[in-house]
Amino acid sequence: MNLLGVLEGILFVVGDEGVTLNQICDIMSIDAEEAKKLLMDLRKSYESDDRGIRISYLGDAFKLTTKKEHKEYYQKLIENPENNTLSSAALETLAIVAYNQPITRVEIDEMRGVSCVHIIRRLVAKGLIKEAGKSTMPGRPNLYATTSEFLDYFGLSSINDLPKVESKEIVEEDQDLFTSIYKEQTNDES
Repeated sequence: MNLLGVLEGILFVVGDEGVTLNQICDIMSIDAEEAKKLLMDLRKSYESDDRGIRISYLGDAFKLTTKKEHKEYYQKLIENPENNTLSSAALETLAIVAYNQPITRVEIDEMRGVSCVHIIRRLVAKGLIKEAGKSTMPGRPNLYATTSEFLDYFGLSSINDLPKVESKEIVEEDQDLFTSIYKEQTNDES
């Protein structure tokens, strides 16, 4: 098995969260020296001019990041009006943030039922949401809230101008599994 490929996949999957050296060792069942060698080999392969990403060590974690030399192109991507349309998943995520802010990524994931890491990253890059502090939950995850650009994008003067949403409670009636809509026929009725 190509351990460089495995490491690259791990770095991709963890995204912005990053992965520590200890986690790499645990996940890949290797020692720290081998993990460091793999990281250096992969890092060296990304240094080539024909690669658009690199491995960065930020905080206490290794992450895949874009190269700063290409920043002007990434900026054009974000600012291009043709790329400013929002997918239904992005709109749903944005609505969750707008109505529940400040909110953590995990809470958004729970509400949507799928991981929203990439959508949140894109909404932050577009300037529609921002990090708004840290939660008091274990691990102190980031809190997200909408920005003034969000208000401009949707033509709102304040967050209070959002349409009111009524929550409908779904009441499920308990149904006795042993009750039947059919009556037993008694001998008298035959």
